Amino acid sequence: MSTLNVRLLYTLAWRNVWRNHRRTFVILVAIAFGIWSMVTLAAIMRGMIEQQVRNVINNLTGHIQVHAVGYRDDPVVDNSMPPPGPHMVEVLRGEHVRAWSTRVRVPAVVASERESAGVTLVGIDPEAEQGLSFIAEAVTEGRYLESSGDCGVLLGRKLVERLETSLGKRVVLMSQDVDNEIADRGFRVVGVFDANMEATETGYVFTGRSVAQEMLRLGENISELALVARDRQDLGAVLQLLVRVAPGLDIQPWTKLEPLLVLTVKMYEATMLIWFVVVFLAMSFGLVNTLLMAVFERTREIGLFQALGMRPGFLLSQVLLESLTVLMIGLVMGNVLAWATIASLADGLNLSAFAEGLEWAGISSVIYPLISASDVISANLLVLVLGIVASLYPAWRAARRVPVEAITRI
Repeated sequence: MSTLNVRLLYTLAWRNVWRNHRRTFVILVAIAFGIWSMVTLAAIMRGMIEQQVRNVINNLTGHIQVHAVGYRDDPVVDNSMPPPGPHMVEVLRGEHVRAWSTRVRVPAVVASERESAGVTLVGIDPEAEQGLSFIAEAVTEGRYLESSGDCGVLLGRKLVERLETSLGKRVVLMSQDVDNEIADRGFRVVGVFDANMEATETGYVFTGRSVAQEMLRLGENISELALVARDRQDLGAVLQLLVRVAPGLDIQPWTKLEPLLVLTVKMYEATMLIWFVVVFLAMSFGLVNTLLMAVFERTREIGLFQALGMRPGFLLSQVLLESLTVLMIGLVMGNVLAWATIASLADGLNLSAFAEGLEWAGISSVIYPLISASDVISANLLVLVLGIVASLYPAWRAARRVPVEAITRI
């Protein structure tokens, strides 16, 4: 096709697009609204997914956990393990690991002067936990633990309310030691923490790791080791190294430790895909209808062009170019609107009215939309490519017109 023909093709397509301003405007609004809804919804849902994953990882899970075989099925002191050896420590201090810590983690009962509750007692190394879990940043009243030998405890705000106790008062923790005897000890509440989920506030009590080991007569043994990688892409490499240096331990990534979250992420992604398809179908019907109406209105014109020697392929290209022009303008409008909407939500989308339901799902009441390049590209390509495919029928109808019949048609 010569340069003159290409220029003529673009000129005719552009003029035909704006021949009926109202109809073109309607389809542009439909395409813009569709791509806006696709990109905006994808950003909101991606933000929800990322927030859930981050909350789970920060909520003591980490990226990878190491336990003795059988601990996850029966988390008691009998299923403890020795501290990491030199080969494992070498891996943990490698370039792919951002933070790691060892813990004592057992079922326990905490009792105040008035109430008692079942909890999970977690003995931690306070310094190592910083950058690994939420604990240090969550203390809103009192102080954080100072060392692994700190005899104080941290309680969640909801647990403090349930026990009818307060900062500075004493509570008693009871659990089972390695001799299958009841181990109990009094602790002073030195800090109160707030968490994203009520279950976290009511389910955990934190104290120094050495204190918990002494109380349970564990010696140097620990219940678990958790780590956070510098990048999630490094998890596979770190996991392989750990399995190689500690083949007798149960080493699992967060995707195995939190299967429900993995299913939730897949559900969100399926929802986004379904929404993309629904929006595209709605847009495609409008686009095809608009192009068909334009073709029917220009029946005599098309017949005249064919009688003057215009080839069917040129007509086919012209209608497809009209479709491409409308799609591109609509995509630009929709993406600009989507970016503006997401930018306006930079401080978060406040859903505090649904806080209780969101908390159950592990989502904070404020959601921060997260733009993913793959989501934006997928949405735009879906609309552009399938929009062109949907335009083939009107283009084919235009190209197969018989000139004599088209010219004589009123």
